Amino acid sequence: MTARNGHRPIVACGHLCIDIIPGFPAPAEGAPPVDWFRPGRLFNVGAPTIGTGGSVSNTGLSLHRLGVPVRLVARIGDDPLGTMILERVASRGKELVRGIRVVPGETTSYTVVLNPPGVDRIFYHCPGANDAFSDADVEDAMLEGAGIFHFGYPPLMRRIFADGGAGLVRLFERARGRGALASLDMSLPDPASESGKVDWRGFLDRVLPHVDVFVPSIEELLFMEDRPTYDRLAPKGGEAMVRAVALAQCAALAERALRRGVSIVLIKLGERGAYLRTGLNAAPGLPAGPAGRSSGWWGRELHVPVFQVGRVAGTTGAGDATIAGFLASIAKGLPAEDALTMAVAVGACCVEAPDATSGVRPWDETAERVKSGWRRAPSTVPEGGWSRGPDGTWRGPNDRG
Repeated sequence: MTARNGHRPIVACGHLCIDIIPGFPAPAEGAPPVDWFRPGRLFNVGAPTIGTGGSVSNTGLSLHRLGVPVRLVARIGDDPLGTMILERVASRGKELVRGIRVVPGETTSYTVVLNPPGVDRIFYHCPGANDAFSDADVEDAMLEGAGIFHFGYPPLMRRIFADGGAGLVRLFERARGRGALASLDMSLPDPASESGKVDWRGFLDRVLPHVDVFVPSIEELLFMEDRPTYDRLAPKGGEAMVRAVALAQCAALAERALRRGVSIVLIKLGERGAYLRTGLNAAPGLPAGPAGRSSGWWGRELHVPVFQVGRVAGTTGAGDATIAGFLASIAKGLPAEDALTMAVAVGACCVEAPDATSGVRPWDETAERVKSGWRRAPSTVPEGGWSRGPDGTWRGPNDRG
């Protein structure tokens, strides 16, 4: 639980579950599309991929695979799925289960992930013990000495969203009071569920003043901050929705977070890469340069495309892996451009395996892959004021770097 390689530990806290991912066969060349969701049909599929999922596992274990010291904090039940989680996490390192609380009589969360060829992912999710998680589940010992405290998936944790974010604010302030940066990731609510009816803009109004690093996806931000636009684009489906969003819209959404007090906003854009916007003032815990600004970090607006991979085996956990690469970069003191590049590099490694973490490679191996000329996906920004640098990073009209 101590620092490795000179880095203070990162705490990955919040949602934890088991992912069950059926193995869909690759389509034969020239074959017509298969209607995988036709009622009354029996489809033959391959062996499932079964692994731990949720923010705590996906981001936390990705950090561990990168070689960054990490502490996992979550709540599970004392049932067979809970036992499976403990066994699988402990196989990566026995110390990793210290902060996972087992509660008698509760159901461990699980997700069935349907990811057939040519179809955007569909999730069937049981929140289970995550619904009862509160700030009281986090022991002070798990926060001591941490460099970053990262919390993931409030919309899938009833007790966290039901009080309007009050408990999450207390948790972030406990972490920040011990010198840690506070990082927040969201998830997309089910519109028909209790979570889908929450005043998420009000929730963010309350919570974001206590957050240093905000790392949502564009779909989550639109749902919570601009519901009319989300509802208009939702019928297009996941990646089609992402492609329909202009970077100017990302800028407007990021600006809202900055006005609430967030220092760093990373917006995940799926197959389009990632967008970064930072404020003018350094967050506590980041090295500050002249005039209180960290060199290369403050007043930035950047966009990077994804890296190309030979075959996408699965996209489960790619966004969480991207976050892991980004937080690891912050912990290592990388410049903003390099941090954004390493974020999408770790995300690209993730999609080369069907589960959420086994594709992630050690930090040095990932960095060497980038340095050796790993090709980025073709990228253009058909918007005014954007220019592309020699490293493939795009600088926006609001960039002061």
